[in-house]
Amino acid sequence: MHVVSPGTRCWLTAGAGMTQRQMHLVGYLIAGPTWHNNGSWRHPESDADLALDPHRYERIAQILEEGLFDALFFVDVLTVFDTYGGSFAGQVAGPGQMWYLDPMLLLAAMARKTRHIGLAGTMSTAFYHPFHIARSFATLDHMSQGRAAWNVVTSANSREAQNYGLDKLMPRDLRYDHADEVMEACDALWNSWEEGAIVYDRKAGIYADPSKVHYVDYAGKWVKTRGPLPTPRSPQGRPVIMQAGSSERGRQFAARWAEVVFTLQHEKSHMQAFYTDLKTRMERLGRNPDHCLITPAVDVVIGETESIARERAEYLNSLVSADVGVCDISNGIGIDLSQYPMDQPLQDMEMTEGARGVLDVILQGSRAANLTLREAGYRYGVSQLTPALVGTPEMIADRLQDMFESRCCDGFVVCPSITPGSYVQFVKTVVPELQRRGIYRTAYSGRVLRDRIQG
Repeated sequence: MHVVSPGTRCWLTAGAGMTQRQMHLVGYLIAGPTWHNNGSWRHPESDADLALDPHRYERIAQILEEGLFDALFFVDVLTVFDTYGGSFAGQVAGPGQMWYLDPMLLLAAMARKTRHIGLAGTMSTAFYHPFHIARSFATLDHMSQGRAAWNVVTSANSREAQNYGLDKLMPRDLRYDHADEVMEACDALWNSWEEGAIVYDRKAGIYADPSKVHYVDYAGKWVKTRGPLPTPRSPQGRPVIMQAGSSERGRQFAARWAEVVFTLQHEKSHMQAFYTDLKTRMERLGRNPDHCLITPAVDVVIGETESIARERAEYLNSLVSADVGVCDISNGIGIDLSQYPMDQPLQDMEMTEGARGVLDVILQGSRAANLTLREAGYRYGVSQLTPALVGTPEMIADRLQDMFESRCCDGFVVCPSITPGSYVQFVKTVVPELQRRGIYRTAYSGRVLRDRIQG
């Protein structure tokens, strides 16, 4: 059992008589040709040629369900980026983060091919009205019999806004205030049908009890909705809420609403600090800290031996395009980096303070390593700076167990280096090793996704 100092909050350790803490796993998906490694589509084992085929995603869901993952989730982007050189040519030829299918439609298909795994889609509070969001996720929750989750994003790219007829996004400081209203309105809509509203009394001719269906009449500063939702109350009442904000305001939003937090840190000390901070914020708001999972992302490359794993990683990374990596960085910071020579050191690039700060965050300290722009683009293209675990199944399990038991997290968002092979390897080799150590479930439990998240 993990040992903590006297006075540590109760949620940091298990007490007498409590069952052993279990690791949670979430699968990372993109409905497009590449995921983290921008060269993975070129690998002969990649299924990127099936990126427009729904069977690809159904198969991945079945693989992850075999591995008893809590959930899978799709990230999503609502534009074809053209920041670099004022053109999307680099993204299309690469490809980088080039295109995305609509996750909600894919999730509905995946729901029909699985029975237990949670199904999470990304939807932006900046562009979708609460009524649309609430109805979509209530429907997915019905179609999956209680397995829906919503990855809440506020959006940060003006090109997405322009696709929705807006000139620009709200000021950064207001986006989470607006998102709070969207959440409140969605919550009211989901609760516009009470538990047991549908009575289905054929003899009396009464389908639903009208006293248990209510108007919402929510009116905030930015958001209004009348209600009730035309979709009856779903099995979970509302979907499980996922979120990935790491800023001060984002953490406060997560502390109020999130049940799964997707995060990215590299050092154990940074993971532990984030974990403690968010759990403490939840406690201050009167929420049970155990009802929110903190799940940092990890990339995995697995081999029968360490040398084989490293050879696999080296070959995969040899397919990476540094130019596409620079395109992706350019999109991430909103600055056209084509104006800088590829072999110029990052520390010599003159940028505004704000853009420099975002660049440093994206590159996670790469500036300190005195990288050139080309080297940074390559490094970003390998895994988008997500920590990479390369080794045997036992080595991967060692790293995961160490971070888990060191209270860096409650589990992990697992990102495959190649689809679907990396997921198959992980499920067939790493999952049994975690089970052997007693830190991972051997069967699904609970009726709905929230039961497993909070169990």
